Amino acid sequence: MALSKYTTEQTGVPNWKIALAVGGTLAAGVAIYYFLIRETSKKGGGSKTATDKSPDAINSVTSPSSECSSPKADDAVNLTPLEKAQSYKNKGNKYFKGGKYSEAIKCYDQAIETCPPENTVDLSTFYQNRAAAYEQQKNWECVLRDCTAALELNERYVKALQRRAKACEVLKDLDQALEDLTAVCIIESFQNQATLVNVDRVLKELGRMHAKEAMEDREPVMPSKHFIKTFFESFAEDPIFNSVDKEKEGDVDEAEHPPGKNTTNKYGIRGYLKARQHLQEGNYGEIIDCCQNELAIPFTPYKVESLLLRATLYQLRGESTKAMEDLTVLISIEDCPLKMQVNALVKRGSLHMQHEKVDSSLKDFDRAAILDPTNSDVFHHRGQIHLLIGKVDAAMSDFKTAVELNSNFPIAFVQRCYTDYRYAYQLGDKAKVEEVMKKFEEAIKNFPKCVECYVLYAQVLCDQGEHERADSYYIKALEVEPDNPTTLVHRALLILQWKGDLAQARSYITQALEIDEKCELAYENLATIEVQTGNLKRGVELFDKAIPLAKTEMEMAHLFSLRDAAVAQLKIVEKMGINIPNLGSL
Repeated sequence: MALSKYTTEQTGVPNWKIALAVGGTLAAGVAIYYFLIRETSKKGGGSKTATDKSPDAINSVTSPSSECSSPKADDAVNLTPLEKAQSYKNKGNKYFKGGKYSEAIKCYDQAIETCPPENTVDLSTFYQNRAAAYEQQKNWECVLRDCTAALELNERYVKALQRRAKACEVLKDLDQALEDLTAVCIIESFQNQATLVNVDRVLKELGRMHAKEAMEDREPVMPSKHFIKTFFESFAEDPIFNSVDKEKEGDVDEAEHPPGKNTTNKYGIRGYLKARQHLQEGNYGEIIDCCQNELAIPFTPYKVESLLLRATLYQLRGESTKAMEDLTVLISIEDCPLKMQVNALVKRGSLHMQHEKVDSSLKDFDRAAILDPTNSDVFHHRGQIHLLIGKVDAAMSDFKTAVELNSNFPIAFVQRCYTDYRYAYQLGDKAKVEEVMKKFEEAIKNFPKCVECYVLYAQVLCDQGEHERADSYYIKALEVEPDNPTTLVHRALLILQWKGDLAQARSYITQALEIDEKCELAYENLATIEVQTGNLKRGVELFDKAIPLAKTEMEMAHLFSLRDAAVAQLKIVEKMGINIPNLGSL
C-alpha cells in the first residue's frame, strides 16, 4: 500500500482527541491502522486521577476509635447535622489512610445517613469517599453505585467521574467509561495527560470490540476502481496483473500463458481466462465467480492463478478469512511457480499484519525474501510492516533494497524518500533533510505520471510549513489524475491546516465523494469536519458510512474509535451543556 494512505498526524494531536474536541484525522489507512499516543506519552499526569487512592478530605481529623462511634456527648450538643456528618467522614478518612477500609465504609455510611439532603455537595463527597474505600476492596459494583449517587448530586464531580469510569472499564461497560472520561477531558480542557491516556486505552478496546462485532455481520463490499487500481500499483511484480497489463499493450508473453492451455468445458470461457478479461476491463465484481468456475474443473491448469486472483479479490472485498485460506492452499502447492508463491506470501503477510499478528507477518515476508531475494515487492511491503511496528531502520533498509532491485518502481522510490525524510526530520538533521528534498525532486522528474510522488512531497512541504508550495504539488497531482479522490481529500486537509477554511475543505471532500462514493477516507474526514463545526449528529452519520467500507478489522476499529469519541462528546454536550474547546486551545 502507498505510505500516504497510512495515518499521519501533522498536528501532533491524537486522532481520537481531535474527534472528541473538534474532529479531523489528517490521513487514513486503506489497509492497516494503529494508534500512536504521541502527546499522552510525552508528559506525566497533572492532576489526581481515578488511580488516586485518597478520599476527599475537608478538615484535619483526630485518630478514630475502633468503631465509628458518634461524636462525644458533650460535643454533639453543639454540632449541626452537617458537622456531625463531616466528623464521621473525617474519621472514615483516617481509617482509609490506615488501610482499614471496612471501618472507613461504616463511618461513610453514618456520614451519608446524617448529612442533610440539601447539602448536596457534601453528600456527593461522602458517596465518592465510600466508593474509594469500595475500590480498595475491589467491590466494583458498589464503586459504580456510589459514584453514580455522587454524580446525581454533582454531575461535574471529576473524581467520581474518573472512579466510575474505572469501575465501568473493569465491569466491561466501556461505553459508559468512555462517556465519563470524555466529560473529564472536556472539564479539564484536555490538559490532564493521565486522563488522555485512559481515554486512549478505552477507545482502543471499545473500537476493537465494536469492530469485532461488526466484522461478523459485515457484507462484503467491492471497493471503487480507483482503490483497486491503487492496490495493484503497489505491486511492481504482481504476476497476474502485470501479464494482464501486457495484454492491454499487446505484449503477451506466451511462455507465461501459452495458447494451448485454454480450457473448454461446461463453463465455456467463464473460467480463469474470462476472469483475466474482466480484470483487464475493470469488471472486478465478476472475477470471483469466474475463478470459482475454474477451480471446479478437475485438474485445471489454472489452479494456482485462480487461487491467487480469487484471494486478491477476497482481500480487496475485506473477506480476509477466505483470502487467507486461498493463499495458504496456494503456498502449499509443491510445483507452484515462484512468482505466484512469493506474491501469495507477501499478501498473506499483509493479512497477518492486519490482524495484528506481527510475528506471522514477518515470518511470511522473511520466507518470501529467501525464496526470491530479487523481488522488489517483498522488500517494499516488508518495509511498510517495519514502519508500522516502529522499526524505522529496518524499514529504511527494505525500501533501499526495493529501489536497488527495481529503480523503475516509483512507489518504492518515493516511499523511500518519505521514510528517509521522516527519520532525518525527527533527528533534526537539516543536511539530510535537504538531501532527501532533492530526492523528492528527482522522483517527480523521473516519474512525472506518479501521483504518489506529488502527494508525498506535498505532505513533506506541509510538514515544513510551506503550505503554498505543498498546494501547488497537489494541483499538479490532480493535473496528472483529475479523478483521484484521495488527492482531493489530502488537499482539503492542507487547506484546513493552512487557512482553516472549512467551507473549501468540505467542498474538496464532497468532490471526492462525487468521484468515488466508496471513498472511506473522504467520509472519515468529512465526518470529522462536521464534528469540528458542531454538527455532531451529522458526523456520526458519516462515520456510519465509512465503517462498512473498511477492509480490515483494524481499519474498522479505528473508525469506530472516532465514531465512539464523537458519540460520547454528543452525549456530554447534550447532558451537561459543556462547551468544547477549539483546536487552538488544545
